[in-house]
Amino acid sequence: MTNRYIAHVTIKALTPLKVGTSDKDFFKDAPVQRDWNNLPMVLGTSIAGVLRKEFSKEKEDEVFGKDTGSKVIFSNALLLDEKGKVQEGLLTQKSPFLKIFDNLPLREHTAITDKGVAKDKSKFDEEVVYKGTKFKFSIEVLEEKDSFVEIISLIQSPTFRLGGGSSKGFGKFEVEKIETTIIDTIEKLENYSSSLNDFDGEEIQKIKQKRTSHIKYELHIKPDDFFMFGSGFGDKDADMTPVYEKVINDDYTGLTEKEILIPASSIKGALSHRTAFYFNKKQLELGKDHTKVGEGNEAVKAIFGHKKELKNKKELGQKGKILISDCFMKNQDNVKVFDHVSIDRFTGGAIEGALFQEKTIADDRVYAIEIYLKNEQIDEYKDAFESALKDIKTGMLALGGATTKGHGVFTGTLLRDGVEI
Repeated sequence: MTNRYIAHVTIKALTPLKVGTSDKDFFKDAPVQRDWNNLPMVLGTSIAGVLRKEFSKEKEDEVFGKDTGSKVIFSNALLLDEKGKVQEGLLTQKSPFLKIFDNLPLREHTAITDKGVAKDKSKFDEEVVYKGTKFKFSIEVLEEKDSFVEIISLIQSPTFRLGGGSSKGFGKFEVEKIETTIIDTIEKLENYSSSLNDFDGEEIQKIKQKRTSHIKYELHIKPDDFFMFGSGFGDKDADMTPVYEKVINDDYTGLTEKEILIPASSIKGALSHRTAFYFNKKQLELGKDHTKVGEGNEAVKAIFGHKKELKNKKELGQKGKILISDCFMKNQDNVKVFDHVSIDRFTGGAIEGALFQEKTIADDRVYAIEIYLKNEQIDEYKDAFESALKDIKTGMLALGGATTKGHGVFTGTLLRDGVEI
């Protein structure tokens, strides 16, 4: 009889989730994975891939399989409904709660050059699952008790992410509940049910993981006056409006009203350009080439990653070493609409058709932004990155849109592993 170590894990999304598919449609460039009931899901292979990458290298092939079969089995992570159950069969009718997942938020993206303008043909959108959504999945490990314990530990790591876009704010989870059992007799095996809704296990205490592989930075910043992270849309009051997003409420019964969103992707873009500036400044002092920006800059490539490139007839690419989380804040409807018009430089009068309005957020609350940086092969680039972070906390690096008009200036404190710097 082979011992089977089994766990059922319930997780909650602390940021929106993006687990994409290869499908496209007329309305979005990157839809999320969905199950047989058209509900968001996370494939077991996605979970396995993340954990395999973080697993002990000396036992990786033995446990996850290479020349031999895998000793670990992951189920798909299925959406929990308002009653705490997953839908393992076909639904004839969805509850009001499940219907809210028919239409998910869309995130609009565009790449920005070092000049602060959009790159040509760089606009795209991607579908994401609401922050606060809960999923449940199972893990089964054959024989390897130590490996089972390590996998359970890795899932609880503060840097554990699921899906794509982890460097753009997506995929952060917390483990809400872990139930485990051991099947070590024929009788237990015969009575075991693979259903995620029917499990007779013992709930174990969650472990607060110590983080050794990443440096944790925390920005606690307050806007000096107005800021706006643009939605790309207008409304009845203005041509340009801030981005808001709804999340699952604390009671897990529906959606909140729209919340203010500071997208991690916007912070990442600003940090990337300012990191390149400080690295180039250092190179200039050393008498070296100091003109490269974007993915051509060594510091940007090392910290923020880069796309595949052909080198020695091989395609090489690197994932970023940075994890940033989206920041949400309850909306208080403190907005200010500004009117703008372009002026003819010769006549001093308004140019016809050039009048437009922008809606900004006026807030005096402190926003907490969490950033993890993988602590490997970054020593010569870390100073440039930290200088960029310090520029945010001192108001020298504005965030969001319309920064040339005075918006997006924040000031506050910066912590590295809990110590202010």
